[in-house]
Amino acid sequence: MRNIRQIKNLKGKKVLVRVDFNVPIKNGKVLDDFRIKKTLPTIRFLQQKGAKVILISHLGKDGTESMKPVADCLKKYIKKNITLLDNIRKFSSEIKNDSNFAKELSALGDIYVNDAFSVSHRAHASIVGLPKYLPSYSGFQFEEEIKNLSLAFKKPKHPFLFILGGAKFSTKMPLIKKYLKLADFVFIGGALANNFLKVKGYEIGKSLIDNIKYDFKNDLKNKKIILPEDVVVISGKKLITKKVSEIGKNEIILDIGEKTIENLIKLIKKSKFILWNGPLGKYEDGGGEATKKILKFIFNQKNKNIVLGGGDLVSCISRSTPKAKSYKLKASIFISTGGGATLDFLVNGTLPGIKALK
Repeated sequence: MRNIRQIKNLKGKKVLVRVDFNVPIKNGKVLDDFRIKKTLPTIRFLQQKGAKVILISHLGKDGTESMKPVADCLKKYIKKNITLLDNIRKFSSEIKNDSNFAKELSALGDIYVNDAFSVSHRAHASIVGLPKYLPSYSGFQFEEEIKNLSLAFKKPKHPFLFILGGAKFSTKMPLIKKYLKLADFVFIGGALANNFLKVKGYEIGKSLIDNIKYDFKNDLKNKKIILPEDVVVISGKKLITKKVSEIGKNEIILDIGEKTIENLIKLIKKSKFILWNGPLGKYEDGGGEATKKILKFIFNQKNKNIVLGGGDLVSCISRSTPKAKSYKLKASIFISTGGGATLDFLVNGTLPGIKALK
């Protein structure tokens, strides 16, 4: 892919930049501006070179939300004039990847830049349609995502630890299949672990699982797979730590337990490359302690390459005390902006938005 550094003359050029400012909003305010800040280097570079920047983004799923809170947030970081178009998903032609709509959009600019890795798994008009009509380039964040996530499947350092949490078992099973071959250890936490524990014959009570028809008994025989030894459950109104063999029928698994945390920390210590996607517990219901503890430990590691990704895990980083910026990072840590895009790229090694720029 061509990067914006390769554009010879930007002075006076109108540059359409696809960004992902799909950020949480409450009472007209942006709650987490992580994705906005990640795009600032691209915006500032273009402005410094004399370009007129026109930003394209969506907010929410149905296109009904106003971009005003995002515009207000941007003003804190960008002092020069900039144009932020209205929510692109207000137009059904965007999601349909209508070629006429893409052509109309292209008339607004001279150059197209994709700096929205986190939506580049979508074959939408502003992702794959626009590059057909304008000279197209990747932005800095887009380039950083590909470079760092590719470390997982292009000669990763060993020992290689893959930590996989969250839910949506059916979408993450391809990841488990692939990285059982590439990684040395595959630790499974979050609601994903519930499926594995159930198949192994453990009682999981009323815990969240995916009711899918998928035969993964043979995968469980793989010695690389590491499951929780103990978990934190809701029993009545109390939080109790129990061995996985002691879970009651009316209990709900919220988080991994202390012994499991200890085991995971030992694996982190011995690993040179760590890829982590998804939280280790049901953090929105009080099951975020293990994720916080492991993040705090990881942020103080030395001589390791660490890639953190997944929308829910990034939310945990933003909400919890041990934020990356609170520590003097001793490891090479990259935090991906992507959710579904990160998963798709880790499995397939490319995305529709990447192919469109080639």
